[in-house]
Amino acid sequence: MIKKETFNFLKDLEKNNHKDWFQANKATYQEAHENVIGFADQLLVEMQKHDQINQTSGKKSLHRIYRDIRFSKDKTPYKNNFSGRFSRTGDTLRGGYYYHLEPGNVFLGGGFWGPSSEDLKLIRSHLQQDPDRLREIINSKVFKEAFGELKGNQVKTTPKGFKKDDPAIDLLRYKQFLIGNNFTDKEAYHKDFAITASETFKSMRSFFDYMSEILTSDLNGISLI
Repeated sequence: MIKKETFNFLKDLEKNNHKDWFQANKATYQEAHENVIGFADQLLVEMQKHDQINQTSGKKSLHRIYRDIRFSKDKTPYKNNFSGRFSRTGDTLRGGYYYHLEPGNVFLGGGFWGPSSEDLKLIRSHLQQDPDRLREIINSKVFKEAFGELKGNQVKTTPKGFKKDDPAIDLLRYKQFLIGNNFTDKEAYHKDFAITASETFKSMRSFFDYMSEILTSDLNGISLI
């Protein structure tokens, strides 16, 4: 379970985001870090019951708390959250799972953050040919209850190579294909939150499986792998 002390540390860090404070409170950080590792380890065990995951430990899924400030105007050295990512195993299983733990901003999500131009073209070609399968997934009761709607950045007009009156234009405009849901701090503190997180990720599977299919096959359904 995520301890309240872990979120208390993050709240204090937000108010004191500088090296001297962090070093003086390094022991508290390490306790919070170990707590999140424990959560990630339990989450990995649950995930392995229904998917194939690359990471061999929860710790290996965690992102560093240290910010890369080389090209940022914001020079605060630390993130005010703990986050991590689980990726799926093999070339045929696409999509990644993301967890974000921050006071007032607990989030579980996944999808395709930055498809390559080649992958994006393949996705759009498949959606143009048959938009109904994705519509069926994102309009299903399970999907809507878990995630609401498909999210992600979109082009403002029409993607190059497609027509503005294409029946699938609402889907073709997407540059990212993201899904997710927010949770309260109280939900994150619950002893079974790792199970809740795993079940949320499991609800992404129909979306991931379809996207994996179109990213690994041509328009005739022949495997590209």
